[in-house]
Amino acid sequence: FPLKNLIVPLMQIIMFGMGTIMTAEDFIGVVKMPKGIIVGLIAHYVIMPVVGFTLANVFGFPPEIAAGVVLIGCVPSGLASNVICYISRANVPLSVSVTTVSTLMAPVLTPALMKLLAGQFVPVSFVAMMIDILKVVIAPIVVGLLLNTFFPAFIKKIKTLLPLISMAAIVFIVGIITATGRDKLLDVGLLLVVSSLIHNVSGYFLGYWTGRLTGLDESSSRTIAIEVGMQNGGLASALALQMGKVGTVGLAPAIFGPLMNTTGSMLANYWRGRPPKGTVEPMVKPLKEVSGT
Repeated sequence: FPLKNLIVPLMQIIMFGMGTIMTAEDFIGVVKMPKGIIVGLIAHYVIMPVVGFTLANVFGFPPEIAAGVVLIGCVPSGLASNVICYISRANVPLSVSVTTVSTLMAPVLTPALMKLLAGQFVPVSFVAMMIDILKVVIAPIVVGLLLNTFFPAFIKKIKTLLPLISMAAIVFIVGIITATGRDKLLDVGLLLVVSSLIHNVSGYFLGYWTGRLTGLDESSSRTIAIEVGMQNGGLASALALQMGKVGTVGLAPAIFGPLMNTTGSMLANYWRGRPPKGTVEPMVKPLKEVSGT
């Protein structure tokens, strides 16, 4: 049994976990903070795909590796961004809303951007990728949300296990992809690490200043930085598998994921010691700790 066939089911479990901690408040936040969410979504789906496309061309990666660099830029925000925002004293409700909306828009925006920017590297089917995202992301989220709404007692029993399962799943996914793409990784590994680091840090930097230049406060701008810089690497890995190229297209997501969690933690600790002016310790509901992606 090929272990890579476990990537999609594991990703579905992770997204199911996201669905189980979603509530109506996450959607109400869209109405309460329209400007921040619009800025966050536009920044996320413009900055990361364009930077990914630029890096893929500047570094001159082989076509399938280049497609992976673009792919990690075209997926929605990473689930760990909510936790990083909390540590950073950023706007957590805005983070939750941007993550939620960017994920729900992924079935259209991710394949459209991949078709536009990665089509020159590998064949991209808009419809096939849209269906894959609906299966891997949206369906599990809907199931989790419905169970949380109608069977809260059951969800309460399993909720403590889901973060542990999610973290183990991500480690497993990264291990499978690294093993599958070992030869290619030996060829381009160092360059891919450098490219991923530039991609990630550019997201933080450009996201933050997009927030500031559009008039958002310090706390919200920190959120935009984190929401732009952190990507759903698990979804990118699952899509690479569905494309039949997990050992090549999947390499950039496999490197980007652990790297962004490291840089995100460093950024969070830096901001933690520098609270936004005029703010007090935020009072927020328990965070969505599903994470690692």
